[in-house]
Parts: sequence; C-alpha cells; structure tokens
Amino acid sequence: YGLRYGASLRKQIKKIEVTQHSTYTCAFCGKDSVRRQAVGIWKCKGCRKVIAGGAYVMGTSTAATVRSTIRRLRELK
Repeated sequence: YGLRYGASLRKQIKKIEVTQHSTYTCAFCGKDSVRRQAVGIWKCKGCRKVIAGGAYVMGTSTAATVRSTIRRLRELK
C-alpha cells in the first residue's frame, strides 16, 4: 500500500490478512489443515470437510456464544 491509507488502517488490514491466510485446526480430524476458500467458507484438506465460519477467522465470538448457550439450554432439560 506504500504511503497510502494511513498507518493504523494498514496495521488493521495486515492483522486481518494474517488471520485469513493462516491454517486452523480441524474439529473433525484434528489436523492443522483448515484453510479459507472464500468469504465464510473454510475447507479442511485432511478430511475434505467444508465448514461455515467467519469472513476472516474460522471461529467467531458470536458462534462461541451461541454454542455455549445451546449447551446450557440442553443441560437444563
């Protein structure tokens, strides 16, 4: 980006690009081989599962909240 857009925006973009291009651990096979295919679509190269996630990170904070709420409601039954 050179000198364009300001330093703080370039730092934010760098953080997002690092997280979206890194590999994540698959919850199904345990391998560290989940990569981003498109916005919100993550694919494991080990077991070939396709996972819906966040745009830049595989797991979002909202998804974690929903998961814990569902688990809590199941335990109430």
